[in-house]
Amino acid sequence: MLLLGIDIGTSSVKVSVVDAATQNTIASAQYPDQESPIKALHPGWAEQSPSMWWEQAQKALERCHAKGGYNSNDIAAIGIAYQMHGLVLVDKDQNVLRDSIIWCDSRAVEIGDKAFAAIGEEHCLSHLLNSPGNFTASKLAWVKENEPEIYSKIDKIMLPGDYIAMKLTGEITTSVSALSEGVFFDFKTNGISKEIISYFGFDESLFPVINPVFSSHGTLQASVAEKLNLKVGIPVTYKSGDQPNNALSLNVLNPGEVAATAGTSGVIYGVDDQLVYDQQSRINTFAHVNYASEQKRLGVLLCINGTGSLYRWVKNTFGTGYSYNQMNAEAEKAPLGSEGLQVLPFGNGAERMLNNKQVGAHFQNIDLNLHTPAHIFRAVQEGIASSFRYGFDIMRSNGMNPTVIRAGKSNLFLSDLFTQTFVNATGVPVELYNNDGSVGAALGAGIGAGIFKSPAEAFSNIKAIKLVEPTTDQFEAVYQEWKALLDLRLS
Repeated sequence: MLLLGIDIGTSSVKVSVVDAATQNTIASAQYPDQESPIKALHPGWAEQSPSMWWEQAQKALERCHAKGGYNSNDIAAIGIAYQMHGLVLVDKDQNVLRDSIIWCDSRAVEIGDKAFAAIGEEHCLSHLLNSPGNFTASKLAWVKENEPEIYSKIDKIMLPGDYIAMKLTGEITTSVSALSEGVFFDFKTNGISKEIISYFGFDESLFPVINPVFSSHGTLQASVAEKLNLKVGIPVTYKSGDQPNNALSLNVLNPGEVAATAGTSGVIYGVDDQLVYDQQSRINTFAHVNYASEQKRLGVLLCINGTGSLYRWVKNTFGTGYSYNQMNAEAEKAPLGSEGLQVLPFGNGAERMLNNKQVGAHFQNIDLNLHTPAHIFRAVQEGIASSFRYGFDIMRSNGMNPTVIRAGKSNLFLSDLFTQTFVNATGVPVELYNNDGSVGAALGAGIGAGIFKSPAEAFSNIKAIKLVEPTTDQFEAVYQEWKALLDLRLS
């Protein structure tokens, strides 16, 4: 029995076919080969076309089929992971009304701040566990205020994964986890927030049917099945935002367990069983994939927008001719502290951990007679690791104190230097795993379809491939100098 996972990322779409019996990946593929574009019509804006995601998903699956090694008729369930917080709008005929306003878009910050004050900070934090900030609810309010003709045509609002499931099945559903990441969900009443609906003037009919994350979200339509070379009627049994899904794929499901990733954005994601929140909403709490009103499992999320996106920019700007592996090897030639070169990695929109300020990316203390590409590559990795430390200190002040952090050996964690720097910056060991978002989505589908009795069974074969522990390399002094630069920019 096989499972199909689809991971809708900001940079690309990846799909994997997994054998449910062994939990082994039979085939996987990604599309496109180069990072997908983000449309920035104005400073601080970020949009992508949902139709682009759907096209990329089809092409990635086509590539996966071409690799062979499996019979697509044996696929029993489909799972979807997706970039969080994006707003997708469709009319009554399921036509997309505008490009998606995605996770790193900053246009709605002021709208969210006004809602935070008007609804009441204490109410928002205790009921929503967040400020409305620039999350999905505020983005929808921006459309209502600035694009009334489009808003008037909306039949349903969705997150990116809901849209892909709609394209597969023709049905529109969502989940508590998805609604919470959009800051639509009231954790005290266990329903859509009446205060958010009332303040912004939304009609509750805009929201899809709410299903559990692990459940049927529709079955594959005949016309789509033929196009995708899949059998008709395969159920979509799992949908999750990429960070809860990453945590699931690392078997991070219980209070005190913590996952990290350093892809386009950088994230530390810890699980709690209390309705916790940061007073300044610098870190954010959402319903985890295994959340239930009777057994609360919350994901506490620190997000840094400009991690992998900065490393990609540096590669394109300073690393012409280098592969990422070569950049990582070159970075190791520079000394600790990059001989004074400092980098603030905040050039990809407003940063929630910095109170939604747009600090921008900065390279400080460049010496034209001293610094080489090696220094630049290392300084960027040290700057990203320092930003993780800055956010992790906020998490610690809110009661998150893990003894180990689990991460997939991918993206920046492919760099031994970055991994060790991250560990030295946070002071917490990291367990590395061969995990993958699309594989996690596939196994999530197995849970939703009842093929596995529990998440623990679905990930019973997961084993750490490496443990990285802190060393005494004096990174604290580097961090304190970095923090002084950040404080200066924030003042």
